[in-house]
Amino acid sequence: MTMKVLIINGSSKVDGNTSIAVNEMLKVFEAEGVETEVVLIGNKDVRGCISCNSCDEKGKCVFDDVVNELAPKFEEADGLVVASPVYYASANGTLISCLDRLFYSTDFDKTMKVGASVAVARRGGCSATYDELNKYFTISGMPVASSQYWNSVHGNVKGEAKKDLEGLQTMRTLARNMTFLMKSIALGKEKYGLPETEEHQWTNFI
Repeated sequence: MTMKVLIINGSSKVDGNTSIAVNEMLKVFEAEGVETEVVLIGNKDVRGCISCNSCDEKGKCVFDDVVNELAPKFEEADGLVVASPVYYASANGTLISCLDRLFYSTDFDKTMKVGASVAVARRGGCSATYDELNKYFTISGMPVASSQYWNSVHGNVKGEAKKDLEGLQTMRTLARNMTFLMKSIALGKEKYGLPETEEHQWTNFI
């Protein structure tokens, strides 16, 4: 049973501390036979959503950039990892713009794809960023993979994250738990199928 994981790295720095966190997960995924692809987002020109809703008609975002490139990869994946450096107790703005458009413009069923968020900071803001990123999963019917601690790694200057032994262990545990969860869900789908769905009841508070 081969699982596929798409990893979106929100850092603008190649081989920075966020990559160190991601690479620790890659070691486990490789050992577990999970296919992975990492896409670096933070150094790309990605604008935010303008709420034009043309994706309803076109089936893709009106801005034809990396977001539309990620869409089919996300659809094929069993799991999605979103990793980001922390800026002002928040994720990289480029990453947020990418995720807003990626989740909104894609109409494929994301139910039971496994999501995992990773935050990397010098000191504070990891838990706020972790919560922020998890919201994309929880509004989409995606189970959230957890670890032995909140999914965060600390480091300031390039390469310093390698010293955060607990953080790196958290990443390895996260990858193992995510792999187990994806495989368990795949087996559950075979035996039970997906949960029953209801027609969505849209309620606007105005």
